Amino acid sequence: MTVDIAFWVAAAAMVISALFVVRSANLVHAVLWLAVTLLGTAVVFALLDAPFLAGVQVLTYVGGVVTLMVFGVMLTQRHDGSVASASNVQSLRGAAAAALLFTLLLVALLRSDLPSSAESLAPDTAELARTLLDEHLIAFEVLSLLLLAALVGAVALARRGDDERGASGLPRARPRARGEAE
Repeated sequence: MTVDIAFWVAAAAMVISALFVVRSANLVHAVLWLAVTLLGTAVVFALLDAPFLAGVQVLTYVGGVVTLMVFGVMLTQRHDGSVASASNVQSLRGAAAAALLFTLLLVALLRSDLPSSAESLAPDTAELARTLLDEHLIAFEVLSLLLLAALVGAVALARRGDDERGASGLPRARPRARGEAE
């Protein structure tokens, strides 16, 4: 009974934080709400008796991806106080697309042949390691190179912006000519 209550609390937290992700006007706040959503996913893994997957979820997504996103935002965005906004039509289109996707996933889930117990959903650690490090090793290496390239690109963009502006974000002052008044 307590597992059911914990699941519904985690699910509610995930849904609410996911709504804050898509409705947040501040990009940094959206990334932090995404971290809450991903932590909720780790809680659900832990409730399914898959502690290894819960740990990987926290280390990989919350610890790694969210940290990279925060650094990327901080390195590439100049916070000038502008606020992102969407019209009612855009919000309605987004809600309709989300409802359609949810319906398609629900139909696919109901038509699939899932095992009756949660224990068979979580593989053992040896099987998971074999799958990740044998079958999908190249995908992990390519992803690590992609993330490294994104971080290097963000640093390069930030440095180019700093070359054009001073550290304060204002244009650099023109050097004075000899004899020019201050």
